[in-house]
Amino acid sequence: MSKVTQLLSCIMCLALGSCAAISGRPSTGSQEDIGEADRAAMTRIGEKVQGKIVWSSSRAGNHNLVVMNPDGSNIKMITQGETVDWFSRFSPDGKRILFCRSKKGWVYERDANRHFKWNLFTIDPEGKDLKMVAKDACWGTWVGENKIMFNRGTQVFEKDLGGDEETLILDSKKEESLGGADLQQPQLSPDGKCLAITLRGARRATGLFDLENKSWVPTGQGCQINWHPDGKRIYWINPSGNGGSEAFSIPVSGCKPAKEYEYEEMKFIDIPGRQSHEYFPQMTSDGKWLVWAATRRGHDHDVADYDIFIWEIGRPAEEATRLTFHSGNDRWPHLFLTGN
Repeated sequence: MSKVTQLLSCIMCLALGSCAAISGRPSTGSQEDIGEADRAAMTRIGEKVQGKIVWSSSRAGNHNLVVMNPDGSNIKMITQGETVDWFSRFSPDGKRILFCRSKKGWVYERDANRHFKWNLFTIDPEGKDLKMVAKDACWGTWVGENKIMFNRGTQVFEKDLGGDEETLILDSKKEESLGGADLQQPQLSPDGKCLAITLRGARRATGLFDLENKSWVPTGQGCQINWHPDGKRIYWINPSGNGGSEAFSIPVSGCKPAKEYEYEEMKFIDIPGRQSHEYFPQMTSDGKWLVWAATRRGHDHDVADYDIFIWEIGRPAEEATRLTFHSGNDRWPHLFLTGN
């Protein structure tokens, strides 16, 4: 390979690398030893948090859904097969899990917005009562006890699971400010007035779209933007910090940032040490805990050796606790609280 070709390849990798998967299938990996200090930290988490974590893991194949306790114990796989199961989210009552499944075999996460490759399903936390709830759809989230929101490329829909009707909420091709971009991980604000969205394709940014005034306000680079439970702040992953990524968080008012913020004002969590390339943050419903995943090397979301972490919000970053110790790919965790 010539030096010119090598340089072009590197440039392409950098261009595609931010918030996207770019290489082959993940390894099934193997279980790693857990040191005494890590076990003690996990035990302390178990004494503070009651609930269940669901995530997507490659440890048995392409990707399956796995559940465990918040202290990393009682790991149980609840889906099987050759499909890719990912982006799992507990319903508000914790009785169902909404997730995205490939229609057949291995599909990259970079193809998340090729909606014709995916369907949305629900399943209970024991791995029973599997139901398809939306065809040709991805990035599904709950916006009510029995209502979901999801994506089809440039479009965002809502659907009541009690029927078949779908309601179009947003189409980036019809909004000049969005320029026909693909809409990733649309997240509805608690008051239902605003969408937090990651733009990809025609444009690359995170931002807020005011559904009433039809206006778009970018918040910066990165991806995976979401709301604090009270709707007064947003958080997202930014390509900066230790390990090349970190979580930002800023206050919002009226579907836009409260002001223009400096870098230090936006810093939220960036764990120290080598395993600090962080993605997939998800906050608990009480706003007290954050779960996410981090890796030491690589970037590909569905291939690299990510492990699950938990952090009590507001505590020092050094207190973030690693919960999985496996060389496979563990990603997109969601923690449902019970009894807290």
